[in-house]
Amino acid sequence: MGWIKRNLIFVIGCVVAVALLGAAGFYTYQGWSRNTEAFSKLNEIYNTLSSLKSQQPSPGNEVHNNTAIARDQQKQVQEWIGSARAYFQSIPAIPAGTVTSEAFASSLRRTVDQLQHAAEESGVTLPPKYDFSFSAERPLVRFAAGSLEPLATQLGEVKLMSDILFAARVNALDSIQRIRVSDDDANGPAGDYTDLHAVTNELAVVTPYVVTFRCFTPELARVLAAFATAPNTFLIKAINVQPASSVVATDGAGGADAAAPQAYMGDREAMLLARMRGRGMPVLPPAQQMQPVSKGGLQTVLKEQLLRVTMEVGLVKLLPKS
Repeated sequence: MGWIKRNLIFVIGCVVAVALLGAAGFYTYQGWSRNTEAFSKLNEIYNTLSSLKSQQPSPGNEVHNNTAIARDQQKQVQEWIGSARAYFQSIPAIPAGTVTSEAFASSLRRTVDQLQHAAEESGVTLPPKYDFSFSAERPLVRFAAGSLEPLATQLGEVKLMSDILFAARVNALDSIQRIRVSDDDANGPAGDYTDLHAVTNELAVVTPYVVTFRCFTPELARVLAAFATAPNTFLIKAINVQPASSVVATDGAGGADAAAPQAYMGDREAMLLARMRGRGMPVLPPAQQMQPVSKGGLQTVLKEQLLRVTMEVGLVKLLPKS
């Protein structure tokens, strides 16, 4: 103790030095630990970079920055999607907006009348008192719960497809068949509906329709072109083209086959024959229709004839963005 008292300053200095050495050692240990951890992370990042660089495709290098190229391509895809939306325009429902029973009943009768007059002006033959697949709904003033919006949507779509057929001036529209969306459809004729079903994925819903009409090849070409160039995406999923079985008989003035339309042809052909007679068009007897007349010269290879076309049309409608 006497020595410590005589060398108190020295002892204090030694204690302070030891404390500083301990602090320095602790600080050095912490720095070494941080350096080790940082070195481990650096090795992990380096290994990840090496792995990415060896992949196909790789992120690139100073010359080819594949990451930037991928961003540019993603931007191009987004721009293409934006431009493609112009071909997926929705068809306005009839009536638009909030639909009530009174509004739909009035719009349905008015739209059917408009389509019937449009068919007459375009020279398109319709079945008698044709309601364009809405025979079950036209006499109603109250409709099944939850069916007004789907029915209004279908009415707008049927009107657009009918306008396309009328603009192409087909000879006759036999039927437009749609899927059942209302309990009221159970009371309609089977010919108004198709057994196909709508298909839905994460992007869109495809609603099927079956359209049957009669025309010649130029009108068929116009129908296909109109569906292809419409701002709404129509998919022609199937098409069946057959010769229309139309056996033309003589008119009443010929005195031979006044009942021939019922004996040799269906109701549609009889209606077409009546239209021809009403317009003063010449109608040949069956014998003259079926017996080829040889005029010499080149042989006839292709002869235009009336066609019966059954077309399955899918209407693509984009789902709302989530």
